[in-house]
Amino acid sequence: MRLLNKDLRLQDVTLMYLTVLATVVVLLVASYQAPAVHSRPTLAYHIPLDPSGQLELSWNISYPTQEVYLELKVKELHHGVLLGMSDQGEPTNADLVLLWDDGHKSYFGDAWSDNEGRVMLDTQQDYELLETHQSTEGFFLLFKRPFSTCDPHDYIIEEGTVHIIYAMLERPILSLRELNISRLQSGIQRVLLLRPDAPSPALPRDVRTLEVLAPDVIIPTQETTYWCHIYQLPPNMPKNHIVMYESVITPGNEAIVHHIEVFECSPQMDTVPQFSSSCDSKMKPRKLNYCRHVLAAWAMGAEPFYYPADAGLPLGGEGSSRFLRLEVHYHNPLLISGRRDSSGIRLWYTPSLRRFDAGIMELGLVYTPVMAIPPRQRSFQLTGYCTAKCTQTALPVGGVHIFASQLHTHLAGLGVRTVLVRGGREVEVVQEDKHFSTHYQIIRVLRKMVTVLPGDALVTKCSYNTEDRNKATVGGFGIMEEMCVNYVHYYPRTQLELCKSHVDTDYLQKYFSLINRFQGRESCSCPGTTVEEQFSSLSWDGFSGEVLNSLYLTSPISMHCNQSTAELFPGEWEHQEIPVVTAELQRAPFPCELSRRASPENDNPTEVRPDSSV
Repeated sequence: MRLLNKDLRLQDVTLMYLTVLATVVVLLVASYQAPAVHSRPTLAYHIPLDPSGQLELSWNISYPTQEVYLELKVKELHHGVLLGMSDQGEPTNADLVLLWDDGHKSYFGDAWSDNEGRVMLDTQQDYELLETHQSTEGFFLLFKRPFSTCDPHDYIIEEGTVHIIYAMLERPILSLRELNISRLQSGIQRVLLLRPDAPSPALPRDVRTLEVLAPDVIIPTQETTYWCHIYQLPPNMPKNHIVMYESVITPGNEAIVHHIEVFECSPQMDTVPQFSSSCDSKMKPRKLNYCRHVLAAWAMGAEPFYYPADAGLPLGGEGSSRFLRLEVHYHNPLLISGRRDSSGIRLWYTPSLRRFDAGIMELGLVYTPVMAIPPRQRSFQLTGYCTAKCTQTALPVGGVHIFASQLHTHLAGLGVRTVLVRGGREVEVVQEDKHFSTHYQIIRVLRKMVTVLPGDALVTKCSYNTEDRNKATVGGFGIMEEMCVNYVHYYPRTQLELCKSHVDTDYLQKYFSLINRFQGRESCSCPGTTVEEQFSSLSWDGFSGEVLNSLYLTSPISMHCNQSTAELFPGEWEHQEIPVVTAELQRAPFPCELSRRASPENDNPTEVRPDSSV
């Protein structure tokens, strides 16, 4: 076929030429603009931020690109909103992202607060605005940022608790320098931003459900309430496997129900009194203190918890208890009155038993006052050991597989880390939370299972802050006492239920004698003098604190290598040497560290227009 005919007129040729040229231009422009088009990410996770339900955060994560995508929904936007992250939820020294207006235009920018709460625009803009839009549900702000930016003013997003701070801006901001977050009505929410990226196993066809719920409780008109309720399983319930559990939240109470736990009572108790009231009630039966075996734990923002495809947690059957204790934490800072609640946990279980029973093992420190934190400490560490001798004695040849864990301290706890040690070398972190809070306790599924072999050691280290205390904080069950525990969930279940340690008490007595002599006092080893009294009698200074720290790091330990019957495994467990660690794990570098090039300085915020994609 000929493209041109000799009879074509000049104007026809010109028209064809212009048509082809226009097509080429369109293609070139389209190919040039394509990279700027953002495919909207799926946001899998959601959490209400404030008790009134005005703010909601949704997010998802990309491990290949090491980025987190966040969307903030504001029901009624006035002059802006502030979102931030800090070590323990402080408004000072926080990494911030803001949307604000000056009365004429709106802006989006990366900022930070100094140690007095004054807000500064960051010279390195690492939050990237992707989209804004308004709907009948509210105003939506979609943005992203890397896990780490190598900017000293930016928070590093890692596995573990993230303390989110938020505030609404009620007036125009002519300059960010006039903004001080400490003077705003800010709030705090805790969340796990980074989640495992593996798909959840399918539930079996014969799965059944059991709901352990609060019995239409009237939520007390006070900021914090822990509500305890005893639930009784059906009589003669045969053995089943729990394969999944999820929260059941009464509609309208999503911002008040903070966290929920279900505990199994001791199988040794034939009866447990019925009780449904505040856990702090003086009328609470003493037997409820023996309902401590965790079956399920949920906190605000948590997804349903799935067991591995070949394991399940036993429910019912021989050796189990018929009694469960439900504990619901209500956070009601607005002092809402008359609100009723029937929230709780829905257990999904199957009578078709899976290949393995899952088990729960306690790691860390024994609940004892011999492990103490001196007063006025910014960061003091205590370490609990599960020794190679204990795992060699108690674990099967093929070892066990840890798939989840629940970290636990009381009010002074700042961070918890459990690491696997093999042949004297740290080989894998089981779980770490550098910004732990006792107000956010959740069973966390590991992104990668950890296999523990006979002869391995597990070292659990906790850090504490006692700057606001004038007396030593001893280990124990009270909320003003301390714990250092990791409840690891694993399979196949073994008889090893507790693998914990504490300092050798003979060496602790030598410490008391040394410090008392140094401080010019007689050391009393009188019968009946408790460890608590001995700690309380000390005059705490830098020397007594440093010597105690040295004692804990070097002295022999007493091992509790306990069976599920609470009896020790056969062997000698006193005066044991602390496991030696000759090589510590090194953190993998972040992408920004590998690139070795500083981001260009840019302290210009992004101008925001309604319903815009950037």
